[in-house]
Amino acid sequence: MIVLQCINLSKSFGAEPILSNIKLDIQTGERLALVGRNGAGKSTLLKIIAGQLSYDDGELMLPKGVELGYLAQDTGLESNLSIWDEMLTVFEPLRQMEKQLRALEVQMSDPDLLQNTPRYEKLLREYDEKQLAFKDKGGYQYEADIRTVLAGMNFADFEYSTKISTLSGGQKTRLALAKLLLTKPDLLILDEPTNHLDISTLTWLEHYLLGYKGAILIVSHDRYFLDKIVTKVVEISRTKSIKYHGNYSNYLEEKAKRYELEVKQYEKQQDQIAKLEDFIQKNIVRASTTKRAQSRRKQLEKMERLNRPPGSEKSASFSFDIDRQSGNEVLRATGLHAAYGEHSIFRNLDLAIDRGESVALIGPNGAGKSTLLKALMKAIPLQDGTIRLGSNVTIGYYDQEQANLKSNKLVLQELWDDYPLLPEKEIRTVLGNFLFSGDDVLKPVSALSGGEKARLALAKLMMQKANFLILDEPTNHLDLDAKEMLEAALIDYPGTLLFVSHDRYFLNRIATRMAELEHGQITNYLGDYDYYVTKKAEMQQREKLEQEEAAGPVQTEDQSDKRNYEADKEAKKLERQRLRRIEELEQHIEQAETELAECEEALCDPDVYSNHEEAQALQQKIDDLQATIETYMEEWEQLQE
Repeated sequence: MIVLQCINLSKSFGAEPILSNIKLDIQTGERLALVGRNGAGKSTLLKIIAGQLSYDDGELMLPKGVELGYLAQDTGLESNLSIWDEMLTVFEPLRQMEKQLRALEVQMSDPDLLQNTPRYEKLLREYDEKQLAFKDKGGYQYEADIRTVLAGMNFADFEYSTKISTLSGGQKTRLALAKLLLTKPDLLILDEPTNHLDISTLTWLEHYLLGYKGAILIVSHDRYFLDKIVTKVVEISRTKSIKYHGNYSNYLEEKAKRYELEVKQYEKQQDQIAKLEDFIQKNIVRASTTKRAQSRRKQLEKMERLNRPPGSEKSASFSFDIDRQSGNEVLRATGLHAAYGEHSIFRNLDLAIDRGESVALIGPNGAGKSTLLKALMKAIPLQDGTIRLGSNVTIGYYDQEQANLKSNKLVLQELWDDYPLLPEKEIRTVLGNFLFSGDDVLKPVSALSGGEKARLALAKLMMQKANFLILDEPTNHLDLDAKEMLEAALIDYPGTLLFVSHDRYFLNRIATRMAELEHGQITNYLGDYDYYVTKKAEMQQREKLEQEEAAGPVQTEDQSDKRNYEADKEAKKLERQRLRRIEELEQHIEQAETELAECEEALCDPDVYSNHEEAQALQQKIDDLQATIETYMEEWEQLQE
């Protein structure tokens, strides 16, 4: 069932078009991502779909009865209620049904009513109907659902009686997401839902959304998240929309293939046009060949000419270099103790980093990651411990708050004042590499967007040519293209890296060591993020087995206990089989969707669709693949229930 359809939607702000002829359709169960540059119009489109913005032209079709839930970027939950009471408001209709059931129970307990059989039976039927409806709508589990979602959103350790008005901005944002998830709309629209979430919360959200029965429309710059969640990608570029099948990685591959194919088709047509024009020019004046030349001219006039495919929009282009190499020992921190008042953040913490390492500092929100980086930079005092830098070490520091530059200087002056001896042309060239061109360099820094401030902060960092970079959430505020350029620059960086990031895709590409800060101590994992996840799971499984062995064999003297034990064992076995089959089905579906996209792309090739037999065979294969995907999806949905 289609839950949303946009047909040729257009939107302009003044004379500037933001969206033109946007085509979008979403069906129940689909998980679709909108991607594109910052400012491409993604959030504008979400607001139009949510009814918060008007559109200039086209159609927006939302079938009757379809419930839509929308969470704007960085929207905090504003309420004077407690956490628990605010979550309960989602289930107000269920709570009213519950009150009605209690009232019926009181009536049915009246001794006088038992003497009136017809009236009692009528009440009993009404009670049964309401109880069944109450059960079907989740009446016996909504409190458990609230606890599950709050725990997933990292509120497990909170007093649920806490007033929402006393919480931080990030906590209010997470609560807004929690409340929306509990409403379970037919179409869930999320604009940057991964902001303010640590890795464990992100992982929980991924699992939750993978099992979500409704449709999902997401804007996110978290590529790992998109790879896990989405089944279709729509790119907004140059005000137009382009659809791709599969997750984010599939989108990148298919986009590259499409561009290559379109360039070949364009060049092939250009060669054909050149040959026709040459033939016409040489033969139009000859009496013996003029008819053939005229025929070629008509053929040329009727030809639908292809435009040269536009390349990728301009991306930032930069690299990080160093003035001189450091010694082998870059950092030695021992016995560090940091505290805010009487609250200790970490104690007796050690960290050693050698030249050429790329160390990712990870851990839950509040573990003290940013505090540690600030302590290493001597931006905050330590209660105890020593920090020693190696020989020739120069530090370049990127603070996540640095992207919120509030200077009243012009962009040009913000960078030039740091390097006054450099010519203006060189400063402008650097800024141009970070996409500040023309009049952009004359904007006041305070008027820049978050993404522009982040690029300016990176430009300042690049100019330092430090051999030890300490980065706190460097990918925040950057769009997908800028993130990829930053990754490419850091991969080629000849110095040493220590960074904090929640971007797991970034962690996988950059990190050579994961340093997990938890409970005031660091545990090292020599590998990228995926290696860390695998090793952590192995360690947890090993600990669980050791605990079970230490507890000894299960005592099953009572026969019924033994049967329960065997039944539980069999249930766990079946659950493992179910999860394995779900994983197999997801792999099959992904493979079939990739093959389907390739076939659909091949069918667009003029050489193929002009060949009737080849086109027919390809169409048959497409039909077979669609049927196969549908079969897999049906089994997947049954296993999810």
